[in-house]
Amino acid sequence: MDKQKAVLELDEVVIRFSGDSGDGMQLTGTLFSDASALFGNGVSTFPDYPSEIRAPQGTIGGVSGFQVHIGNKKVNTPGDYCDVLVAMNPAALRANFKWVKAGGTIVADSDTFNEKGLQRAGFKTDDPITELKLEDYKVVYAPITSLTKESLKDTDLDNKSIVRSKNMFALGMVYFMFDRPLNFTEHYFEVKFKSKPRVIDANKKVLKDGYNYASNIQAIANTYKVPAATSIPKGKYRNVNGNTATAWGFIAASEKANLPLFCGSYPITPATEILVELAKRKDLGVKTLQAEDEIAGICTSIGAAYAGNFAVTSTSGPGLSLKSEAIGLAVMTELPLVIVDVQRGGPSTGLPTKTEQSDLMQALWGRNGECPLVVISANTPSNCFDAAFMASKIALEHMTPVILLTDGFIANGTEPWLIPSMSQYPAIKAPVVPEGTTNYMTYARNEKLARGWAFPGTKGLEHRVGGLEKDFLKGTVSHDPINHEKMVDIRAAKVAKVAEYLPEQEVFGAQEGELLVVGWGGTYGHLLTAVQEMRAEGKDVSLCHISYINPLPRNIVDVFKRFKKIVVCELNLGQLANHLRMEHQQFNYLQFNKYQGLPFTIIELKDKFNQILGGK
Repeated sequence: MDKQKAVLELDEVVIRFSGDSGDGMQLTGTLFSDASALFGNGVSTFPDYPSEIRAPQGTIGGVSGFQVHIGNKKVNTPGDYCDVLVAMNPAALRANFKWVKAGGTIVADSDTFNEKGLQRAGFKTDDPITELKLEDYKVVYAPITSLTKESLKDTDLDNKSIVRSKNMFALGMVYFMFDRPLNFTEHYFEVKFKSKPRVIDANKKVLKDGYNYASNIQAIANTYKVPAATSIPKGKYRNVNGNTATAWGFIAASEKANLPLFCGSYPITPATEILVELAKRKDLGVKTLQAEDEIAGICTSIGAAYAGNFAVTSTSGPGLSLKSEAIGLAVMTELPLVIVDVQRGGPSTGLPTKTEQSDLMQALWGRNGECPLVVISANTPSNCFDAAFMASKIALEHMTPVILLTDGFIANGTEPWLIPSMSQYPAIKAPVVPEGTTNYMTYARNEKLARGWAFPGTKGLEHRVGGLEKDFLKGTVSHDPINHEKMVDIRAAKVAKVAEYLPEQEVFGAQEGELLVVGWGGTYGHLLTAVQEMRAEGKDVSLCHISYINPLPRNIVDVFKRFKKIVVCELNLGQLANHLRMEHQQFNYLQFNKYQGLPFTIIELKDKFNQILGGK
């Protein structure tokens, strides 16, 4: 290492890795974030990739990115703008330059900035820095591709495999820039390629060569260090994304309920990884079925619930539409079922790899007839574990379908998760009807208005369920109008009664004041950070982030009435705001909405809140 290079300490830094879909940017970003998490930093990530499987190479449509925010304390967002952009080709620079902080650093692979690459990216000149007005930025041109070839020329890897290793050279450069240890990533190579020692050696070599190259060039004048966090609670952590945490939350609920877990699903972006993760856990008794379509997926889960399994199904917005009729069947039969909707941009196929919160009204009301069910949402990648567990507990104990809403941002994003002890979680006690019960009535109810759950094949508990309206007690088919009205009322009352078993709504900040920011779902980290920063500036702002949407927390009116102004922030046209207007119309709900397939930025949130405080 050049002894003259200073090591400067930073509180936080944001890095964005960007390149063609085949450049391995998702892996590169993941390795950097994992190494930082293992080092002890607070970490939040934002994968950003195209919906096309393989767009034309070198074009804007094929750019894939991965943003990492690390800090010396807990970080709640992947950052608005990056301090460093790694651009593996001209298209990556063109697509991402607007996300670099003023005066930030850009590391570019100069080998790709040739005439062909510039034309494919849409540049009109051979000087992209001037064309994009980046003269005030620190641009480090490095021949990453050719240096990777030189690094691995004596290996027996083919040329294609060598060129694919250039992401590791770039990662080595960034590791030097931010004083990251190499050993965590080297261990990853040893585990990933344990049967291919030559591949292990090649990856280690190109990673170290990238590190050493960065240490020797004058273009990188200093290195930067972000110390390990000291304010984060001690314990055993792992980096986790929302989809993995959701799957594990279901497994934990299955254990606590002492019921086998079944998942019937159809693959759909960005929810597929829930099914994939559950399919890995046959060792824990998990049963999965990749169905031929969305309807079959949920119907197999309903059948599994009838047979006495804890049943879940996963999907995204288009799949939720297809599942709507079967959800009505689960409501009518009053069987426990959790439906996960990992929301994405719509309508139709829309923006399948981008985030949005536009399925709320569909989750609440997107079925025929009076068909109420419980709707809850998760707010961070690690919170998906608790949200999945709570959705399971509600479904099983109240004998009702529950829709759990996550979104593409938290499903794919990662953060360190303090691995809990299962002793911290309550038991789940489903109202299973014991063998030997006499005079069993299918729709007789307990104090939660939940009917008893009788498993088929149990002597004396023979019964019928189905989509036709049922007798108020016996469960036999009934077309009596008075009976139908009673059943509609009791199904609605059962869902409303869930509120009695939910925690009260909490408020971050002052418990009364000038402005209350209201949000839900994956906007949590951005809203919390904006409110924290404004409160540090002396502004009278508090945050109410709602996880239980139907029914709403029983103290929500008491919370709202303590503030002069309420602004509801969400990534849609105002679906939660309209739901609140329907439920509690006595309040005036201001709105701040965004629907670009992107999360909020802290800057735009603070600007909006300051406008409201200023009376605009």
